[in-house]
Amino acid sequence: MRAAVWRRTDRLFPAGSRVLELNCGTGVDAAHLAARGVQVLATDVAAGMVAQARGRGVEAVQCAAEDVGALESESFTFDGALSNFGGLNCVADLGMVAAGLARSVRPGGSVLLCVMGPAVPWEWGWYLAHLRPGKAFRRFRASTEWRGLTIRYPSVRSLRRTFHPWFTCERTWALGTLVPPSYAEPLAARLPGVVRVLDRIERRIERWWPVVQLADHYVVELRRRP
Repeated sequence: MRAAVWRRTDRLFPAGSRVLELNCGTGVDAAHLAARGVQVLATDVAAGMVAQARGRGVEAVQCAAEDVGALESESFTFDGALSNFGGLNCVADLGMVAAGLARSVRPGGSVLLCVMGPAVPWEWGWYLAHLRPGKAFRRFRASTEWRGLTIRYPSVRSLRRTFHPWFTCERTWALGTLVPPSYAEPLAARLPGVVRVLDRIERRIERWWPVVQLADHYVVELRRRP
């Protein structure tokens, strides 16, 4: 799944560009981009994550996603922005994130957001099979609690609407509709050939609207309006 995201970031963010990453975690994505000659400023609200990202040689600062618009004194500092694998699901006010990115990303710049979706058949089947119905249907609730965090599951439509005042949606695609999500990794590890086939099929149909709607994560690619 991460390789699928990198195929898109490698197209959107060429060497020499400056990219802002939100919710960077341990800095895996930032390190990948930096190795390709992209200048990355990685941010995360957790000091521990920032420390791990710096340990990978990544330029990282502690900053909540809602506050990224105040990172620089000048507007339009970055050529693009990235938030991968559900970081934005932990944010209460996505409107603040959208406004902050609008101030930070230059007109014409690309933004890639990878968000956990609200309806996931993989999750229903996996947790029902393990007799855990509460987890199977947790995304139908307005929010869930996990390790002290409040997790929300915005729809594709609501996310696009939030960013629409400043950004045009250019592409929406799926991650984890057919490919097993991370919690099913024990099964995936036993069937690597099947997973490769599922990945090839998913990549061919990743932009079909029903496939996007039922994905573990969906990806929205935006472009900053002039």
